[in-house]
Amino acid sequence: MYRIRIALILFVSVLISNAQDSFIIENVKVFDGEKVIKSTSVKVENGVITEISESIKASDIDIVIDGKGKTLMPALSNAHVHAWAAPSLNEAAKAGVLNVMDMHGVEMYQTTMRQLKDSTNYANYYVAGYAATAPEGHGTQFGFPTPTLTKPEEAKQFIEDRVKANVDHIKIIVEPWKATLDSETVAELIKEAHKADKIAVVHVSKLKDAVDVISNDADGLVHIWWDKELETSQLKELSENKTFFVIPTLLTTIKAFESMGAGANNLLTKMQLLSEVKKMYEVGIPILAGTDPPNLGINYGTDLYKELILLSESGIPNIEVLKAGTINIVTAFGLENTGLIKVNYSADMLLIDGDPTEDIKAISNINTIWKRGKKVKL
Repeated sequence: MYRIRIALILFVSVLISNAQDSFIIENVKVFDGEKVIKSTSVKVENGVITEISESIKASDIDIVIDGKGKTLMPALSNAHVHAWAAPSLNEAAKAGVLNVMDMHGVEMYQTTMRQLKDSTNYANYYVAGYAATAPEGHGTQFGFPTPTLTKPEEAKQFIEDRVKANVDHIKIIVEPWKATLDSETVAELIKEAHKADKIAVVHVSKLKDAVDVISNDADGLVHIWWDKELETSQLKELSENKTFFVIPTLLTTIKAFESMGAGANNLLTKMQLLSEVKKMYEVGIPILAGTDPPNLGINYGTDLYKELILLSESGIPNIEVLKAGTINIVTAFGLENTGLIKVNYSADMLLIDGDPTEDIKAISNINTIWKRGKKVKL
């Protein structure tokens, strides 16, 4: 009798476990990362999307979720963060931000934090390790030892060291308000990064530096320039001759201007910044959403919604704004099997009360977050 009872308990446990791993969201609007499906159903089994159809037959172990009045979309990503500890990754995950791209930090700590990638309640963590910067340049002021460069000949070793640290991408800093790298060294860093099959992204604040690093084949800019507007003809020429993306970090930039007060008089206005982003979108340059936390008190989670709202205010259509926070980042950084609501893709998904494709502010109305088909604890 005891054995029968134990067997029954085990059987029920297996049924419950299977039910948790297999569920169907019915009659839901879907933004699949590329397009909108007005009403469909999506089935997830063992963390993977297995079926998308108007009608899916549920088995006895499937949990069925009513999606009426809701929108299902891929989980968000943040293309520019500085995460110093595991709670930052938890804060991101609780806001539906399941991938974060770190742009400068302590490699030893980053290695430890990356081990949380299989944990449901933490964002996946992709890192640049130490950013490339000049002695006493931007990035050296944060209280931890940072390797620096002074000449192009040092680029090869710098990149080799980052590869040994198993970084995902290379970050380069060009910031002339402090000591900064020269154009030749930056060009060599980009060249060596590409030899190592790593994308190279660059911190800039001035337009001339942005044009220079793009001309030297940088894969992306991690900030928009602050000082002047880019002529449409020059932008068109760059977009036709070079392939690159831009992470405008509008929230960060606007907050920085506010903190400068009168000192920001010679910089672009908010409307000019938004106009620059719209111009880039219109010529086909991919726009990626990033917020640069914890700078200026920006958090790792819900402040990404503010960045999406700013992108929408620039005049970019809401569907394209959602792409900026999902598939554009996944594509730019080469992440695999995520960023889309698609069969055989990881079930990294958000269920939203309302419709962010119509009202971008609805992005904050998160009903449920799944990472690989498991609910993130809110």
